[in-house]
Amino acid sequence: MKLRAILALALAAPFAAEAQQPRKKVLAIGQVKGFQHDATTHGLATIWKIGQESGLWDTYIRTDTQLITKKKLNGNAKNLDYFDAVIFYTTGELDLDADQKRDFLSYVKEDGKGFLGAHSAIDTLYQWPEYGEMIGGYFDLHPWNQFQAPVIVEDPDFPATRHFPRQFFILDEIYQVKDFARDRVRVLMRLDEKQIDLARRGVKRTDGDFAVAWARNYGKGRVFYSTFGHREDAWNRPDVQKMWLEAIKWAIGLTPGDATPRPRP
Repeated sequence: MKLRAILALALAAPFAAEAQQPRKKVLAIGQVKGFQHDATTHGLATIWKIGQESGLWDTYIRTDTQLITKKKLNGNAKNLDYFDAVIFYTTGELDLDADQKRDFLSYVKEDGKGFLGAHSAIDTLYQWPEYGEMIGGYFDLHPWNQFQAPVIVEDPDFPATRHFPRQFFILDEIYQVKDFARDRVRVLMRLDEKQIDLARRGVKRTDGDFAVAWARNYGKGRVFYSTFGHREDAWNRPDVQKMWLEAIKWAIGLTPGDATPRPRP
């Protein structure tokens, strides 16, 4: 087999190119100021790969927060005005000053851009309550550590979840969430509380409501979060990659999807 054919097979994409318009721009931030996740590089590289294979977006991966601003930067550096969405796979108190925080909220809420959080994005910026309100809550332990998590798909019609079966298992580390309320987000998936140990040390929620993915409208913008992604093999799952493809398409306005909050079914 010729070398060109071999390379073509090696690079065969699981997503057919969908782009019929200029590629969107996604800023992926992997700054770590707390717990170290070995999968951060793999996860953000997966976002890059999905964008390339689908032909829908280019991903700019950074480990700093310099571009999170609307101020004009020196040289050819981009700022928020250049990007259609921002994704965090981060921990701790990031290097954002007051102006950057204001610009970031405005970018989503007033400019109508997208924001997506992967896994530890809710283990981030505890000292900035507006961030927790925007993303939908904060990390509050992972009582079951890494386990075969039983997941129920609450919304089989949302673009990021319609390809999943109504129930499935995923080997991953699932976060418990505090400062979380269903009246401001649309829960897309949750743990099946009938199949987990609610008496396990560290379980704090008394309502058995453990959301693992949700979406919300934030002003004019769109916000998506999923707890999946502690493990590299979770990022490698085709169904999880499809989730991120569709979530980003929704967040940047390429796909409609109802994010109206609703009570637990």
